[in-house]
Amino acid sequence: MITNQLLRPASIVVVGASNNVHKPGGAILRNLINGGYTGELRAVNPKETEVQGVTAYADVKDIPDTDLAILAIPASFCPDAVELLAAEKQVRAFIILSAGFGEETHEGALLEDRILETVNKYGASLIGPNCIGLMNTWHHSVFSQPIPNLNPQGVDLISSSGATAVFILESAVTKGLQFNSVWSVGNAKQIGVEDVLQYMDEHFDAENDSRIKLLYIESIGDPDRLLFHASSLIRKGCKIAAIKSGSSESGSRAASSHTGAIASSDSAVEALFRKAGIVRCYSREELTTVGCIFTLPELKGKNFAIITHAGGPGVMLTDALSKGGLNVPKLEGELAEELKSKLFPGAAVGNPIDILATGTPEHLRLCLEYCEEKFDNVDAVMAIFGTPGLVTMFEMYDVLHEKMQACRKPIFPILPSINTAGAEVAAFLAKGHVNFADEVTLGTALSRIMNASKPANNEIELFGVDVPRIRRIIDSIPENGYIEPHYVQALLHSAGIPVVEEFVSANKEEVLAFARRAGFPVVAKVVGPVHKSDVGGVVLNIKSEQHLALEFERMMQIPEVTGIMVQPMLKGTELFIGAKYEEKFGHVVLCGLGGIFVEVLKDVSSGLAPLSYEEAYSMIHSLRAYKIIKGTRGQKGVNEDRFAEIIVRLSTLLRFATEIKEMDINPLLATEKYVIAVDARIRIEKN
Repeated sequence: MITNQLLRPASIVVVGASNNVHKPGGAILRNLINGGYTGELRAVNPKETEVQGVTAYADVKDIPDTDLAILAIPASFCPDAVELLAAEKQVRAFIILSAGFGEETHEGALLEDRILETVNKYGASLIGPNCIGLMNTWHHSVFSQPIPNLNPQGVDLISSSGATAVFILESAVTKGLQFNSVWSVGNAKQIGVEDVLQYMDEHFDAENDSRIKLLYIESIGDPDRLLFHASSLIRKGCKIAAIKSGSSESGSRAASSHTGAIASSDSAVEALFRKAGIVRCYSREELTTVGCIFTLPELKGKNFAIITHAGGPGVMLTDALSKGGLNVPKLEGELAEELKSKLFPGAAVGNPIDILATGTPEHLRLCLEYCEEKFDNVDAVMAIFGTPGLVTMFEMYDVLHEKMQACRKPIFPILPSINTAGAEVAAFLAKGHVNFADEVTLGTALSRIMNASKPANNEIELFGVDVPRIRRIIDSIPENGYIEPHYVQALLHSAGIPVVEEFVSANKEEVLAFARRAGFPVVAKVVGPVHKSDVGGVVLNIKSEQHLALEFERMMQIPEVTGIMVQPMLKGTELFIGAKYEEKFGHVVLCGLGGIFVEVLKDVSSGLAPLSYEEAYSMIHSLRAYKIIKGTRGQKGVNEDRFAEIIVRLSTLLRFATEIKEMDINPLLATEKYVIAVDARIRIEKN
């Protein structure tokens, strides 16, 4: 519950206030005073009558009625203080800085439970415990530094970790990124990341609210709520980037299928962010860099011009952009030659545009004007300008400032000399700009943004999927575990997923008869063992009855084999689709190259069922192996539309067969004409 008393309190009391600003109770009072809080400010300290010039009371029972209470006292004293403040002093918002609660001991968790019961009873808000506080344009209720520039159009930061929030602010302040609010939810006993996002979504004011949200998440308690409100905010015009930490612990769990071996909770996070349209980041530097990019005009294309007076950074930036699928197009022809003639001899204009170390502010202005007005194959400009310490950069940065205000195309300032040209950079930031000190971090962050998905629609693709038949098949399966091949085939057929013709039997004559009808060559596989190839249970390109008979007899001797499956031998690129049920998230669908590559390369992308066609294409395009799927070096590509269709159909199957907990189709054989399932395994669990 987020109350107005938390966001815009008319009065604040700091319980445990101190004159020692190196203690939380002293630091938070200092920040409130220095932040210009205009309401009634009170302190509780049994040993003082005044703390930092603020009237102090000996006990919480002595204070007047107050909107917001900030507690910086030992955990054991907090429950009683909260009860008294809520019941007798009309406090309807609490920020508890203190540690020593559920994050440490069972006894601490019980103290938290008492506090939660009280605040819920009185309809009050609770931030924490074990947090650095809350900061917005109304009040700076945090005990930490730095305090960034705050304005309503700045960024909203929501962090599970107080220390990480501080480090994110450190990274952001040096870049000039400004903030609207900073939320440190700590133990999130009442208000967590999802709650803050929900409030921001339900109370969104398009005229006045910040449109940029940065998240640091340690655990996702309610994925559906996070998905709903994040995607809703993005549809309203907001941009969201997030770090999700601590998602690799389950990556090494033993599993019986390809999907189980490579799927982890991180796959679920990746899928959730893809569906919501959240830009995923992996470090504080990436997160704040993405936040800075969000403040600039929106990119309309993927073509970048680089203007610099230093060759090396331009080359490194070109590499970073290219690696992320972005373009640095060659600038040539009459216009390029015309520009070159106006620069110093030796300057290069091919892109990067290198005006040399002796280039002047007017040369920079000229290059920016050509990129803005004359080079049609340029969508945005990156300007890399530092100093070797021989000149001041004020005039150069003034040109950047002027053009960033006037140009339609985004201009990304890369000013690396934050020490040597510290005064110049500070003056540039003071005009409201951001700075990207490292060009490679910028290139990586841009690729994350440009390759991020739009929020998915919530409609389920039902065309061609026989839902009643799927339910009849699932209901008829007698027991849990990996199901028989004929059930697998029936489920895939019901979902409209094409499956290669196959026959299973423990009778040699029946197997030979099927092979004669289907036509040689054929493939023979054992039924029973999980990893067929590991036990010699897969034989390809069997061209005669005699060969098939010999392989049948050999395979039936392998332990745990219950029969032999025979299929026509098809050719094509091997693809993979799998799915795994993740608690709270639902089914995570994975795709990639098939065969042994799925586990060796682990080049897979994930989506959260049910999937739209747009999500399926996004999954395919994000694969490192996409060039193989598309076709490269004279090799024909595969039917991408059919691959996407099968991904979508599989996700719909999972939506109506929630008993499926793990499955993979490996391989799918694909050509430019067809994509067909060759081998599949499905494991179910019924309650």
